[in-house]
Amino acid sequence: MTTYSAKAANIEKKWLLIDASGLIVGRLATIVAMRLRGKHKATYTPHVDDGDNVIVINAAKAVFSGRKREKKVYYHHTGFIGGIKERTAKSIFEGRFPERIVEKAVERMLPRGPLGRQQFSNLRVYKGPDHPHAAQTPTPFDIAKLNAKNSRSV
Repeated sequence: MTTYSAKAANIEKKWLLIDASGLIVGRLATIVAMRLRGKHKATYTPHVDDGDNVIVINAAKAVFSGRKREKKVYYHHTGFIGGIKERTAKSIFEGRFPERIVEKAVERMLPRGPLGRQQFSNLRVYKGPDHPHAAQTPTPFDIAKLNAKNSRSV
């Protein structure tokens, strides 16, 4: 027997639609990262982008478990000496781009490098219920039904 290795021509990508309202950010991100990498498929090949395209809507309604909304801190550096900046998750959710919380959580679960960047480009996150990808006919994927811990009543 020989080991199967997927080729770019043989890959079939699906479109998934995930509603993030009431879902816990970390659990949502792990499932989305797994789908982006293609690890849910029997034809998974580590060096090929054979994951699905994922659309996440209502990212502004995602929640954290515990007190992470108030306590979790996101850091970034300006590039200047002493230029470390910090923001809490609450300030990002209340800000202009709350979908960046979900984007960062997924991005940090993907491999670093050219393949990880390619896989991350298959993710689309929107803060509201509307998205411009109706022509792709995405399949709804209910993460809350997979495990009772995935969602949280607010």
